[in-house]
Amino acid sequence: MNDRNGSAGVSETEYAQRRLEMVRSQLEARGIRDPRVLGAMAKVPRHLFLPPEFSHRAYEDAPVPIGLGQTLSQPFIVAFMTEKLELRGDERVLEIGTGSGYQTAVLAELVEGVYTVEVLETLSLKARVVLDRLGYRNISFAIGDGRLGWREEAPFNAVLAAAASEEVPGSLRHQIADGGRLILPLGEEHQDLWLFRATEGSWTSRRLVPVRFVPLIHGSAPSN
Repeated sequence: MNDRNGSAGVSETEYAQRRLEMVRSQLEARGIRDPRVLGAMAKVPRHLFLPPEFSHRAYEDAPVPIGLGQTLSQPFIVAFMTEKLELRGDERVLEIGTGSGYQTAVLAELVEGVYTVEVLETLSLKARVVLDRLGYRNISFAIGDGRLGWREEAPFNAVLAAAASEEVPGSLRHQIADGGRLILPLGEEHQDLWLFRATEGSWTSRRLVPVRFVPLIHGSAPSN
């Protein structure tokens, strides 16, 4: 059977080898330890979420353009953010910024349900096509302003924002269940990744690492 259906003559077997090398050299070597996260990163075909002209860069240690001024985060950041949410498998997770759909797929491998909001309709529709083709059935999509969360589907056990905000959007705080976690980049020119945890009506916060994300775009209320 010929599996040479990747772009630019790269076979799916070769892409699978690149994924395993990515996991070894970029994730495990930098301290990612959660076996479920590593397994998801080794499974999800990252190259399928990129425009054809960039698919050969899928497993590089760098962000990759996906069009409309947006990027797909480097593999380590995807794994790092996912691991910090401490997902067990029974959670409902809100993702702010569907983007290419790659982070969505990684989350979908790990939890009961993913609710993903994207302000750019074109990106949302493209991501949905890829995710449907790959067989994911535990993902719900909405188009709108991610800062508003998804009130109709709240509460969530975890929230992951893949775009930077100047401050934590107030709407998100009210949509997180007790014990829930929120991870997002904060800042404009200088950004840091922050982890927040809701416990009995109070919040704890921890600054993690410097990052560089595209800004969170304003829009209308989410609709699916």
